[in-house]
Amino acid sequence: MSALTRISSYPAPARLGIFILALLLSWLPFAIPLYIFLKHDPNLTTIMTMGLMFIAFLILLRFWNRKVYQTPHWLKRYGLERTKKNGIDLVNGLSIGFIFTLSLFILEAILGWVVIKTPSLFLLRIVGEGLISALGIGLVEEFFFRGFLLDELEQDYSPNVVLWTNATIFAVLHFLKPIEEIIRTFPTFPALILLGLTLVFAKRSCSKRLGMCIGIHAGLVWGYYILNVGQLLEYTNKVSPWITGVDNNPIAGAMGLIFLGILALWMKKRAVIKVI
Repeated sequence: MSALTRISSYPAPARLGIFILALLLSWLPFAIPLYIFLKHDPNLTTIMTMGLMFIAFLILLRFWNRKVYQTPHWLKRYGLERTKKNGIDLVNGLSIGFIFTLSLFILEAILGWVVIKTPSLFLLRIVGEGLISALGIGLVEEFFFRGFLLDELEQDYSPNVVLWTNATIFAVLHFLKPIEEIIRTFPTFPALILLGLTLVFAKRSCSKRLGMCIGIHAGLVWGYYILNVGQLLEYTNKVSPWITGVDNNPIAGAMGLIFLGILALWMKKRAVIKVI
């Protein structure tokens, strides 16, 4: 057994630590110069450095599977199959996430908490841009969290431990901010936990294919992108932001938590039926 293949027998925290260290060592030499030369444009810097990180992640993950696990079919291992079923899962998930987002705001509009305004002439462009962005975010995050990370955890721990660990790591990594912001936007954290649980259930309900996870994640982002960037929402301030969402973030309020809870229970039921 070579030194690399021996890594596969290490505990999950050690394997993850080695992988992340290798990722940082391969990414930082390129990221640091970009931070220096593009510091005048923070948005471009973030896009470029995160894009480089994802490329480095893919290259390293291919090497990881071939040398550590000796598995050539690494994309399939994480649920990223080029199959009709996975494509259908993606479309279904996209529809579910999009409809859930719209339903939340339609209900709030009926209750008088928001006003849905007339769309502008540029709405079709926003819809297209939002879809592309949402699919990109869904693919990248789900491939990491419900692909690579979930697989590493499943090798060592029970399904229930894997479920909660994956959801917690997902929430924590999205919640790295100053303590004042953590306190002010606290409802976002349990909402991210719920979303993490939902997406693990979604993958388990589809024979570990990743299409449904990508679709739901992208659908939620897409729906909100259209409404927010398209300036279709106006909050009436009749209720506290803790109900509709702090900073107008729908998952940072009680209503968002309720809707995510419903979605989580639905995906859990689908996963249980699939197991049975």
